[in-house]
Amino acid sequence: MHKKNIPARRVAGYIALYTLLILLAAVALLPLVYMGSLSLQSDAEVFSGIPVLWPAAPQFQNYLVIWQKAPFARFFLNSFIVAGAITLSHLFFDPLAGYVFAKFRFPLKNVLFLLFLGTMMIPFFVRMIPLYILMAQLNWLDSYQAMIAPFLMSAFGIFLMRQFIQPLPFELIDAARLDGCSEFGIYWRIILPQVKPALATLGLFTFIFQWDEFIWPLIVVNSTEMRTMPIGLTLFNQEYFTQWNYTATGAVVLFVPILVLFLCTQKYFVKGISLTGLK
Repeated sequence: MHKKNIPARRVAGYIALYTLLILLAAVALLPLVYMGSLSLQSDAEVFSGIPVLWPAAPQFQNYLVIWQKAPFARFFLNSFIVAGAITLSHLFFDPLAGYVFAKFRFPLKNVLFLLFLGTMMIPFFVRMIPLYILMAQLNWLDSYQAMIAPFLMSAFGIFLMRQFIQPLPFELIDAARLDGCSEFGIYWRIILPQVKPALATLGLFTFIFQWDEFIWPLIVVNSTEMRTMPIGLTLFNQEYFTQWNYTATGAVVLFVPILVLFLCTQKYFVKGISLTGLK
């Protein structure tokens, strides 16, 4: 067999392309690497004024100290409850609404769908004050309800699920109806199994956004025990200085669950962002 000769110009192009990709990956990973390095530095190295890529004596005990300096176990639990509850709500209600908009006919359907999409153009800061007043009137401030209730559904999630459900053939639904399946049974047994990639994408996006949410919990939470992880990190901000090594350590702890979730769902996530239809 004769080996295929690759033109030198194409080889040079491959080398340049991969070199550029490696450089871009290094630029993207550098902040994460430095955050990990900062989490292992001592106070002297942090305030020396000289950037340290790897500390001379890694302070692994920083990962134990932060749990002693603040109730991070409670912060972690709060973040998990809030992000988990909102994600589960999105995974149930967003596909349900998307199914209705994709496969049902009713008056003003398109108008209502456009109104849903229109809410995506309203900045959260415009809705923030009315939402806060509503939470105060319901006496929900400083509670899980205040952090969860305003985000139980999203227009983006409904739009995403509608786009995935719309190409599904009506024959599947009609056959299920002829077999006596209820409308909710069709949704649960027929529709949801067909849109697993979209569900994984929606769940990942929702969990990441809510896990990292800062502004809304900062506004509605008053007590220390109700803080989430991003709000809990502010305990290391003093009046005249910030304990950057402990803040970076908490940020690493905050980042790990997101990384694990992505690794567990990456197969479906890749399929989801490609917006594939039926196989």
